[in-house]
Amino acid sequence: MPSVMLRKREDGKLLFYIAKKDLEETIESLEFDSPEKWGGEVVLGDGSKYYFDPLSPPPKIPTTLQAKRLSEE
Repeated sequence: MPSVMLRKREDGKLLFYIAKKDLEETIESLEFDSPEKWGGEVVLGDGSKYYFDPLSPPPKIPTTLQAKRLSEE
């Protein structure tokens, strides 16, 4: 599972960055995005999908989390 850095862009969208792959993409959707539950399946701007274990409360951004790449269907 790669370590992923999350930070906010100026427009408020989240950026997803994996240093070892030099991958930086905008998060287009997040399965859970509420104060009670944050995380789950993440869809990036390039269409790839990753998974964060759901957290409660949401993490403070910027942060680094472990993410699992989901297989392409």
